[in-house]
Amino acid sequence: MDRRAFIGTLTGGLLAAPRAAEAQQAGKTWRVGYLGNANPTLSAPSRDAFRQGLRELGWVEGQNVSIEYRWAGGNLDRLPALASELVRASVDVILVAGGAGVRAALEASRTVPIVSAITGDMVAAGFAASLARPGGRVTGLAVQFEDLASKQLQILKETVPKVIYIAILHHTTPPNLVVLKATKAGARALGLKGRVFEIRDVPDLDGAFRTAKADRADAMYVLPSPTFNRHRARLAELALKHRLPGIYEAKEYVDAGGLMSYGPSFSDLYRRSAHYVDRILKGAKPGDLPIEQPTKLDLAINLKTAKALGLTIPPSLLQRADQVIE
Repeated sequence: MDRRAFIGTLTGGLLAAPRAAEAQQAGKTWRVGYLGNANPTLSAPSRDAFRQGLRELGWVEGQNVSIEYRWAGGNLDRLPALASELVRASVDVILVAGGAGVRAALEASRTVPIVSAITGDMVAAGFAASLARPGGRVTGLAVQFEDLASKQLQILKETVPKVIYIAILHHTTPPNLVVLKATKAGARALGLKGRVFEIRDVPDLDGAFRTAKADRADAMYVLPSPTFNRHRARLAELALKHRLPGIYEAKEYVDAGGLMSYGPSFSDLYRRSAHYVDRILKGAKPGDLPIEQPTKLDLAINLKTAKALGLTIPPSLLQRADQVIE
């Protein structure tokens, strides 16, 4: 049973389907486009969670559904061309993640419905009129990462009580300015000094860590980014090398060796996105399906990394943790 709860009032539109729409499935193999930001290996947990969600709803690959995969390999500039390929493949719906993916899918077609497995504020981005009634071709799951920043910084300070100066890693392509602004405000509220390191590409990470350490940074905060997620193992390696405790957006970073994370489960979001695809294939309009926001957020801690950094995790944090890697 899924441990993570979603806002109940927003899910009503997903529960009932007209019988006529159910009948549309008979004798047809529907085509789902999967537009991935990374590659099949790195994205395997999320991809498998989505496929599992489809199976639970009665969709069997090779029988009544096929999935067309396109992978950007970490180069988001490729998304528009890949989205156009999916449209030419006559997919019935496109699954994406992130604002760049949503925009690429919107530009590739004026008719194909779009489901986002995980995106920031879709209303502020102009993808939807409201959470309750999106009104356009985009629906799915939204995470207000800017609302998580203060809590993540509080957890970091609880873990490293003497922290004064934090290095803030900010990927600039595409920029996440709303979350960056919230992070700066959260740091000020906690009495922390922060320096922003703008990362345009992966090679910039080495220099950013060296400079942060030379500046006597006490810890680091990593803003949400598809690029950071793709290179999460490298981030964890550099953080350990320069002895900088850090907090991340999702437990996948902790699985890769990062110290801790606080946020939604990516796998759960992808699994839940299958419900949207299911409803659309059965005749629902994306504009009528409310956008959900996760209300269950997970705290993950890597004790092996903590030991390597010479940190003792407070018992209160360990008791609250949903996942502890020993």
